[in-house]
Amino acid sequence: MNAFLYLLVVLIWGTTWIALKWQLGPVPIALSIAYRFGLAALVLFAWLAWRRQLVVPRGRALTWMLAQGLCLFCLNFVCFLNASQTLASGLVAVVFSSAALWNALLARLIHGRAVAPQVLAGGALGLTGLVLLFWPEISGGHASPAGLAWALGGTLCFSTGNLLSAALQQQGLKPVQTNAWGMAVGTAILTGYALLAGLPFTFDASTRYVGALLYLAIPGSVIGFTAYLTLVGRLGPERAAYSTVLFPVVALNVSAWVEGYRWTAPALVGLALVMAGNVLVFRKKASACAPATPSPHPPARA
Repeated sequence: MNAFLYLLVVLIWGTTWIALKWQLGPVPIALSIAYRFGLAALVLFAWLAWRRQLVVPRGRALTWMLAQGLCLFCLNFVCFLNASQTLASGLVAVVFSSAALWNALLARLIHGRAVAPQVLAGGALGLTGLVLLFWPEISGGHASPAGLAWALGGTLCFSTGNLLSAALQQQGLKPVQTNAWGMAVGTAILTGYALLAGLPFTFDASTRYVGALLYLAIPGSVIGFTAYLTLVGRLGPERAAYSTVLFPVVALNVSAWVEGYRWTAPALVGLALVMAGNVLVFRKKASACAPATPSPHPPARA
C-alpha cells in the first residue's frame, strides 16, 4: 500500500506542474487557487456525506485544521504561483524538492524527533541530482531574489502543513476529513482576500484553463493530497516528503513531450542521483526509520 500511494503521488503531482502553468493568465492567482480548492472541497464533502464519515473537528484539532488550511491550501500555492512568475518552473521545483529536508528539520524542532542520517543524506543526494537536471535554468540567471523567497516560503508552508496533518491523524482524524475542511478554509481565505483587494471575479472558459482546473481539483487535490497525507501518517513526514524530490523528474518528461525539453548528459546524471537518493531514504534501519504508525498521543507542543 505504501508503494502504491507513493507512486500515485509522484505520478499525479509530477503532472500537475504543466496544469499550474496553464492556469497563469487573465484569472487572478488567488481566484484560480480558490476555484481549485472550492471544487475539491465540494467533492470531498459529498464523498464524506455519502460514506457517513463527515465530522467537525473540535478543540485543538479545530485549531490545527484551520492552520493546515491556511498553510497547505492557501499560502503554499499563493507562494508558488507568484514564484513561477519570476522563476523558471524547473528552479521552483528544485526549491520545492527541499521539503523532505524541511520536514525532517521541523519534526526535530517541534516534536524532538531524531533525524535519520539516511534521510538527510538521501535528500541531499536528490537535491544535487535536481540541480544537475535544471542546471541550464539555474545558470541562465533567471533566479530573482524575490522569486526564490516566494518559493522558499511556499516550501515552508507545505512542510508546516505536513506536520499539522500528522498531528491531526494522531487525533484519529483521516486525511480525507481534514482535507475537506482545510480546502474549504483555504477557499474562504482566498475568496475573502479577493473581495477585500477588489480583484475582478473573472473566469477563463477556454478548454485549456477548464481542463487544468478539473485536473488540479480532482486528481491533483482530492486524490493527490489524500494519498500524500496518508503517507505522512504511515511513514512520517520526513520519508513521505521524498516524493517531492521525485515528481519534478516526472514533470521533466511531461515537459519534453509538451514543451520540447531536451535531455542532456548532466540531466541524466542528475536523474541517476535522484534515484540513488530515493533508495537511500527508504533503506531500512531500525534505529533510523520513522515509525510507520504515529503515536496516538501527540506532543503538547505540536
